[in-house]
Amino acid sequence: MSVISSRLGQQLAFIKELDKLKAVYRKTMVKPDNSRQENSAEHSWHIAVQAMTLQEYAEEPVDISRVIKMLLLHDIVEIDAGDTFAFAGTTELAGQSIKEMAAAERLFGLLPQEQADEFRALWLEFEQVHSPDARFAKAMDCLLPVIQNMDSEGGTWAKYQVTRSQVLRRNQYLEHLAPKLWCYVLEQIDHSVRNGWLQDC
Repeated sequence: MSVISSRLGQQLAFIKELDKLKAVYRKTMVKPDNSRQENSAEHSWHIAVQAMTLQEYAEEPVDISRVIKMLLLHDIVEIDAGDTFAFAGTTELAGQSIKEMAAAERLFGLLPQEQADEFRALWLEFEQVHSPDARFAKAMDCLLPVIQNMDSEGGTWAKYQVTRSQVLRRNQYLEHLAPKLWCYVLEQIDHSVRNGWLQDC
């Protein structure tokens, strides 16, 4: 007789499904590993640790445990919906939110009901960016590629001809939430423009 309960079976099915996130590749490059493409599971771990490290820069009070949960969950939908480049065109972005919502329903739906509800709610809170926790989580999601691109002499910015205004818009959550980190981003953007890694427009 199996010792696996129905509840544990659901949880294990979810955990096994998460392995697929390691096969979803992003545009961002991993410089220490011959500049290969980063996968979404690595990205989620990296920004969760970054949030722990940089939480002192948040101007609004944040619950770092909730922020970390959001960051670990936010890209799980890419198992079904795929990753979309942050600076993709409107055609490529069209319909992505619908695909991600369907993915959230399927993937979190593998879990027992109360866990499914909790994880789905955290994912949705991150997507809607209405709370201080979600704003800080979103800011962390935007900040890490700045750090990585700077470390790779422009990285994906240079490769895909990203503009100054695009990076400014993407990191706007930092301006009031974490002003010191916003100043850091502005410095990096100016440095990137001077070096030709970002388009000056």
